[in-house]
Amino acid sequence: MHRFGITLAAALQAGDLLVLTGPLGAGKTTLTRGLGEGLGVRGPVTSPTFVLARTHPSLVGGPPLVHVDAYRLQSALELDDLDIDFARSIVVVEWGRGMLDGITESWLDVQIDRPRGGRVVAPTDAAASVARDVAADVAADVAGPDDADEDDLDEPRTVTITAHGPRWAHLGVARRP
Repeated sequence: MHRFGITLAAALQAGDLLVLTGPLGAGKTTLTRGLGEGLGVRGPVTSPTFVLARTHPSLVGGPPLVHVDAYRLQSALELDDLDIDFARSIVVVEWGRGMLDGITESWLDVQIDRPRGGRVVAPTDAAASVARDVAADVAADVAGPDDADEDDLDEPRTVTITAHGPRWAHLGVARRP
């Protein structure tokens, strides 16, 4: 996911918004770390779970990267209350699906799926599975950039990008009204 983020960063500009969705441990923060590296922003890029949003200024004269964790937010109004400069930044919102009403007319919805080996988790294993997912997210938050892709080597991800709005109309990719 880290390498994908570096590649995706080249297509982004100020005013772009990405909404990242996926289960715990899917690679949302790792993707955002890659975006940060590709954009040349000040790091380290870590999960903003406790502060809700972190701004990473550019070190190369580009737009800042704003990384938002919307998990605890209830509505688009609360997202808007964070007073983010959407027009001059590249904004990544984890857990933000369904919170963009009135925020912007164009965004990329990035769904990250991480297969779990085809194994069905029995109810008695559910707590252990959640604990592993949380541990993976915490480990990703404290890992350095060199460690960001380590988990990617073990488990492939499926990434589905859906473009919304006029900013992405020229790409000819799947769009929703």
